[in-house]
Amino acid sequence: MGLLVDGVWKDQWYDTESTGGRFVRKDSQFRNWITTDGAPGPSGEGGFKAEAGRYHLYVSLACPWASRTLMLRKLKGLEDMISISIVNPIMLENGWTFAPDQGVIPDPILNADFLHQVYTHADPNYTGRVTVPVLYDKEKDTIVNNESSDIMLMLNSAFDEIGAIEGDYYPEELRDQIKEMDDFVYPNINNGVYKAGFATDQAVYEEEVGHVFDALEKLDGILADKKFLLGDKLTTSDIRLFPTLIRFEHVYYGHFKCNIKHLTDFENVWRYTREIYNMAGISDTVDFYHIQHHYYGSHPTINPNGIIPAGPAISLDI
Repeated sequence: MGLLVDGVWKDQWYDTESTGGRFVRKDSQFRNWITTDGAPGPSGEGGFKAEAGRYHLYVSLACPWASRTLMLRKLKGLEDMISISIVNPIMLENGWTFAPDQGVIPDPILNADFLHQVYTHADPNYTGRVTVPVLYDKEKDTIVNNESSDIMLMLNSAFDEIGAIEGDYYPEELRDQIKEMDDFVYPNINNGVYKAGFATDQAVYEEEVGHVFDALEKLDGILADKKFLLGDKLTTSDIRLFPTLIRFEHVYYGHFKCNIKHLTDFENVWRYTREIYNMAGISDTVDFYHIQHHYYGSHPTINPNGIIPAGPAISLDI
């Protein structure tokens, strides 16, 4: 765990002392967009035209934010258009690395040993956390974007005219509902499990874990008569939520102490989780080895001995 300060790597854990024991996630800084014709997107500069083979995606199979982008890459059939590198699941004093392990795909562009070297190659004076996913432009030799929500939307539509699989997971007519759902899910569930797990104050933990389970109760009610969050159609809201749910029993219940109930106790949420997992190609984006080894092996302040649990023994069949 660490960050870059003026391009220099520092091994430093999250600062919760200045926030009263609360975990506060920082905003992403690279915010350019790939567009159909290379015109500027909602933020950043233009010049990033959708082209097969031009872009590379750095991901962790453990990270739920990176998993969103892997799901869109799979659903849109972009595996041959956008290459990937997969970091080692363990993230310690050097941050994300490309050290050999099962499932790791090294960096073919810069031959980096550490992901922070990719960041400083793009910006030698970068200050901030070094996170995944990272969308990289091999032609301009720079980072396009490191915000998962942006990358999801690029993959959803930017490559449609050059051979992406048909399918719009961010339809115009549902965007207001998608925003409303995302504004609920992100603070209470996506980031909510982190706010509970990284809390360093008992009262803060109890408050945050309560928000997580109140939100799960609400979602269970929503899903009582819906296949997906907004009806019969899979949308980006589902793709944002699913990576958190699929990790819940394996890491958040134990490691982050989100243990008021099991996810399996929420009948409709658990059905929904299993249905998405069993959609064509989605299970390919889920790697429980990387998930468990990352969380239990990368947070010595939470799990100092680095013991990886043997369980859970649960079925994801439908």
